[in-house]
Amino acid sequence: MSDVLAGDGVWNDETDWEITDLAGDPEAADHSPMPTLAVVGRPNVGKSTLVNRILGRREAVVEDVPGVTRDRVSYDASWAGRRFWVQDTGGWEPDAKGLQQSVARQAELAMNTADAILLVVDAVVGATAGDEAAVKVLRRAKTPVILVANKVDDQRVEADASALWSLGLGEPRMVSAAHGRGTGDLLDIVLEVLPETPREGTGGTGGPRRVALVGKPNVGKSSLLNKLAGDERSVVHDIAGTTVDPVDSLVDLGGKVWQFVDTAGLRRKVANASGTEFYASLRTKSALEASEVAIMLIDASQPITEQDLRVISLVADSGRALVLAFNKWDLVDEDRRLQIEREVDRDLNRVPWAQRVNISAHTGRAVQKLVPAMETALESWDKRIPTGRLNTWLKDVIAATPPPMRGGRLPRVLFATQATTRPPTFVLFTTGFLEAGYRRFLERRLREEFGFDGSPVRISVRVREKRPKK
Repeated sequence: MSDVLAGDGVWNDETDWEITDLAGDPEAADHSPMPTLAVVGRPNVGKSTLVNRILGRREAVVEDVPGVTRDRVSYDASWAGRRFWVQDTGGWEPDAKGLQQSVARQAELAMNTADAILLVVDAVVGATAGDEAAVKVLRRAKTPVILVANKVDDQRVEADASALWSLGLGEPRMVSAAHGRGTGDLLDIVLEVLPETPREGTGGTGGPRRVALVGKPNVGKSSLLNKLAGDERSVVHDIAGTTVDPVDSLVDLGGKVWQFVDTAGLRRKVANASGTEFYASLRTKSALEASEVAIMLIDASQPITEQDLRVISLVADSGRALVLAFNKWDLVDEDRRLQIEREVDRDLNRVPWAQRVNISAHTGRAVQKLVPAMETALESWDKRIPTGRLNTWLKDVIAATPPPMRGGRLPRVLFATQATTRPPTFVLFTTGFLEAGYRRFLERRLREEFGFDGSPVRISVRVREKRPKK
C-alpha cells in the first residue's frame, strides 16, 4: 500500500500489523478431480523418499528409522503437465500387531481407494515374506500395480533387482529415490496407467473449505477426524505423537464437503525438537497456513496448559478463523465445568471471539455442532463492511467516546476503510497515534455492531505527518 496520499500529506504506519491483500491467497487455482497414486510397501524401503522425489520438494517426513510414516497422506503432484494425488502410506507388515496393525490397515485402505499403485521393494534386501504377502493382496485388486525396485544406486544392484521378476508383477522399475535415478522414466509409466479422472468414489470435489485440526499431542485430533469421517482416516493410539505428517481427508458433513487436515501435536519448544518431531512441526505450521479455519482441541478433563496457549497463539498470529473444541467432555464433572469457565476467562482472554463447542470425539457427543461453528467463523472471516457504513458507524462511536489525548492534542480519525478480508483488516487514517487500549475498544465495538464471531480482527493506524512550514 502506498504511503503517499496526493494532496493530503504523508502517512506513516505505526502498527505492528502487516497489511497485505490476503483475499486471493487461500484459494487453489484448480479444484477439478484428480486421480490418486498410492505408494505402498514394507517399512523403511524408501516410500516417503520416493514421494518427495515425485513431488520435487520435501513434504513427506523422512528419517532413517522404520515406521516414521503412520498415516495415509496425500500430496498434490504434477508431471508432464498432468496433476494427480500422491498418497504416502505406512509400512505394510502382514503379521503386525498393535500400532503396526493399524498402520497396515491404512495401507490396505489406500490400495482400495487408489487409481494406480506403486509397490516399493528394497532392491538391496530383495523380496521378503512381507513383499510376497502384499503381492497376494494386490493381485486381487483391479487397480494397475507398478513394481518399483528402490535403492538401485549403481549397476551392481541392477542384477539383484532383476530377481524381483519372481514376484509376478512384471518388470521391476529400477530407481534410486535418494539420488533421482530412473524416477523420470517411472513417472512416464505412471502417466500411462493412471486414468485422466479418478474412478467413482475416489476423487476430490470443487473448492472444499480447508480445516486444520490442531492441539497438543494426544488430545484427540485423529479420533475426531475418524468420528467425523466415519472411518479410520488417521491412526489412533494411546501413544502421544502417533500422527507425524498432516493427514488430508475430504469429509461430507451436512451435505457439504470439507477438507480436514489432521496435524501432528505441537510440542512445547520446536527449537529443541530433532529429526521427525522438528519436520513434523514444520508440516503442521504449513498445514495451518494453508487452512482457512482451525479447530483447536483442548482436553477438557485437564487444566489448560502452556502448550494449549502456545498453539492458540500460533493460530491467532496466523490470522485464521478459530473454533475451540473442548474434547473429552464425557469425562468432565460439575466441579471441573466450573473450573473450566474460570480458566477460559483467565487464560483465553486473547481469543474471546473464538467459537466454542464442548464435544467428545470418543463417543461422538456434539461433534455435529462443529459445522455451524465453522460456518459462522468462516462467514466472519470473509466479511466485508462497506466503507460508507463503516465511517458512519465510526463517527458516532468517536463522538460518544473520543480517543485519549496525546501530547496535549486530541487525535482525530479522518477516515477508515477495510483493507482486506481473511482476516478482516481495517485501516484508520488519523492526525495522531491511537493508544492500544483505544484500538481494543474500537475492536470490541466493531464486533458488537458487525459480528465477526470466530474470526480475528486487525486494526491498523496510519498517522499523517505534519507538513514542514514554508
